[in-house]
Amino acid sequence: MRRIRYESTGGPLFLEQVAVPEPGPAELLVRCEAIGVTLPVVRKVTEAAEPISLGGEIAGEVIAVGDGVTGFRVGDRVTGLCFGHGYADFALLHEAMASPVPDTASAIDAVALVRSGLVAYGALEAARPVPGEAALVTAAASGVGHLAVQLARARGAGRVVAAVSAAAKADFVRSLGADDIVLYADDGWGEPVDYVLDGVGGDLLTPALAALAPGGRLVAYSSGGGTVQAYDLLVGGTSVIGFQMARIARGEPELYERWRRELWRMFGQGVLKPAVHAEFALTDATAAHAAIETRSNLGKVVLRP
Repeated sequence: MRRIRYESTGGPLFLEQVAVPEPGPAELLVRCEAIGVTLPVVRKVTEAAEPISLGGEIAGEVIAVGDGVTGFRVGDRVTGLCFGHGYADFALLHEAMASPVPDTASAIDAVALVRSGLVAYGALEAARPVPGEAALVTAAASGVGHLAVQLARARGAGRVVAAVSAAAKADFVRSLGADDIVLYADDGWGEPVDYVLDGVGGDLLTPALAALAPGGRLVAYSSGGGTVQAYDLLVGGTSVIGFQMARIARGEPELYERWRRELWRMFGQGVLKPAVHAEFALTDATAAHAAIETRSNLGKVVLRP
């Protein structure tokens, strides 16, 4: 089978031929039909001290199961988070991380919706939204952010502000339900909001915190880091909440599954509409990473084996 790998920090990515893996205990062997490209994986390629396996979101058909698998069988369509090599024709997926794909959805729908949607949904839950409150979403045109904008609107936000890197993204985020658009470079981000869902971090953490009204909450779910001054929190009575999807997946599987079912329900009802920016061939993984690195994407970036 074909697989994408790299050997040193920063790449380059290259294609290699390797044997199809065998599923171990509690694992599914999936023929990949769609692979989601995410900022965390792109950052690991450019920043990690040692090369990593390119894992992430996959969707496809189960072609073999390992010992102890009870919830899936050969022929099932699934999606989930692959912690091993996911940029490949075939990938191993742990049963606990797998989710069935409805007949009404494609593999592309699945990788655009489930993992990114779970992060967006969980971040929103962590913000404890109250109907009528104002929300601000950074990276609002990203794979996670564009779903967060829709979810905030669906949960009754009185005003949804989308923060983006370029004015060219304004029409896209407005089509998702955003009321106001702010650019990262703007001196101010408009009227204060009650909560922020921050998928960027780093230098943008400061203006994101400054956008909060007194008593507001910021949920940080990005891998971008950043420093928060305790005094700034004291002055406004604001709070910062960290959210990581892996903690929910590993520690609260029933909650994880409930959120997954809710995402599919909202998708089926047309409340959530995942957008795909572009589909790249597996051999064009470098171009797919560039779309994420340059922040030019409007929605999800997907690889197709």
